[in-house]
Amino acid sequence: MLPFRRRRADGELPPSTLIAIGGGGATHGTHPELDRLCVEYTGARRRIGYIGTASGNNPEKVQRFRDSFSRYAGTLSQLPAEAGRKQARIWTEDLDLIYVGGGNPAHLVGHWKSTGIAAVLAEAFRRGVTLAGVSAGAMCWFESFLWHSGEDGLQTGEGLGIVKGSMTPHSLAEPDRRTRMHRLVASGAMPDGYAVDDGAALVFREGEPVRSYPSEGPPFLYRIGKTNGETALNP
Repeated sequence: MLPFRRRRADGELPPSTLIAIGGGGATHGTHPELDRLCVEYTGARRRIGYIGTASGNNPEKVQRFRDSFSRYAGTLSQLPAEAGRKQARIWTEDLDLIYVGGGNPAHLVGHWKSTGIAAVLAEAFRRGVTLAGVSAGAMCWFESFLWHSGEDGLQTGEGLGIVKGSMTPHSLAEPDRRTRMHRLVASGAMPDGYAVDDGAALVFREGEPVRSYPSEGPPFLYRIGKTNGETALNP
């Protein structure tokens, strides 16, 4: 049974919202407009939490997050690196938005699954807590993702499946990502998905894309499909 989703003042359940950012924003120290976009999808109290698993809780990224969001947030908090399922559940109960930083998505997904944090975040999403993330913190929510693993180059990974499809970030800075994703989707090795430039974001409501940011590119967001090829979502 799913946990109770907090109702709005008008009695309606808040929609499940996810914001997938290709690159930039708080932890990168660029594109501050992406931070303002995230804040639009918080409640009036603007209780915002940060998870830095993908970067090993890099202190510089943590400080950038605090510096960027302190001007908007009612409260800011960070999930402790040693947190398990129980502590994560308590932490999420008082949040309106959870922001996940970039880094290694394979490490992030593996850690969250092994500790039970993945299930806690899925529960929070279903009851109306907005999930947002950049790079690794964006692609982790999809069924699969394409990431750059350093010396091993581009690799595919299995995501959490909170949102259907696949994703790769940094598609302008690293154009080989889109080329590889086209081949993977065409062959059926990856499901239809999205390639997102730095400075761009895609907002999902109830699992469906409802808003591209910016509304007109560049930077661009692309839908990559096995049947229809590539479509810019913000032409």
